[in-house]
Amino acid sequence: MKNFMRYYGKRVLYMLLTLFLIASITFFLMNLLPGTPFTNEDKLSEAQLLIMQEQYGLNDPVIVQYFRYMGGLLTGNLGVSFQFDNTPVTELLASRVGPSLQIGFQAVILGTFLGIILGVIAAMKQNSWADTLATFMAILGRSIPNFVFAVLLQLVFAVQLQWFPIALWDDGFSYSVLPTIALAIAPLADSARFIRTEMVDVLGSDYIELARAKGLSRWAVAFKHGVRNALIPLITLIGPMAVALMTGSMVVESIYAIPGIGEQFIKSIQSNDYPTIMGVTLLYSTMLVVIILIVDMLYGLIDPRIRISSKGGK
Repeated sequence: MKNFMRYYGKRVLYMLLTLFLIASITFFLMNLLPGTPFTNEDKLSEAQLLIMQEQYGLNDPVIVQYFRYMGGLLTGNLGVSFQFDNTPVTELLASRVGPSLQIGFQAVILGTFLGIILGVIAAMKQNSWADTLATFMAILGRSIPNFVFAVLLQLVFAVQLQWFPIALWDDGFSYSVLPTIALAIAPLADSARFIRTEMVDVLGSDYIELARAKGLSRWAVAFKHGVRNALIPLITLIGPMAVALMTGSMVVESIYAIPGIGEQFIKSIQSNDYPTIMGVTLLYSTMLVVIILIVDMLYGLIDPRIRISSKGGK
């Protein structure tokens, strides 16, 4: 237990150091961008622009701005949006993170679940029509962008069949169905491909043959022993994919008029809204490093062979 806590304590420190470096690099990159958030304000005179820059501290030396920003991060203050009535960035992101997290989480669960089933069937029916169909679906899912599927889903299920709303966002679950399916195509294709490849190797292992010799059925051996070992490389893939989906797919959110983080990020870039850009970047980075830490922990739960030994924890 002591070695366990020591190992993950180091990982948490590395995670904090990574976030510090990301926040610092992002800040200085923002300051290298040409212009200011008020450059495109044609109605403002030069004197008014100077007043606005002074108000937001943009005339201060970069190092002063940097320490002010990092000091705010320590208290959870990401600054205020230059383009949205001085709304705190934390409030702006909090109001938009819900829809992105919802459709992203649903897409990961749906795509991974269906992908695992498809991959197992393909591996169990290797070189059959089922294997060919699963492989074709995986290639198709990765070859066609999700926004193409989004438009096709709108055309068929919203316009022609009228089963679901065509766009906009409300509290009803029906508004999230089509964007969820559009985003689930990629994790479905990747999960099916990885599970199929790993299961083919796992099913040829000696311990699988031993399980079959004990009288277990082929499908019982596959799901009880094969899938568990095949999940290890899949988890590594799902982690970053989940973060990318849950922090917003910009094009899909735009197609379905979803007020999510992706849409906000595009607007912030177009208007040079530095605090919001840095806030979204930091949010994405935080979720990514946390997911990576969780993935490390899941390794030991899925495969008992991957445990932190006393030697490894030192």
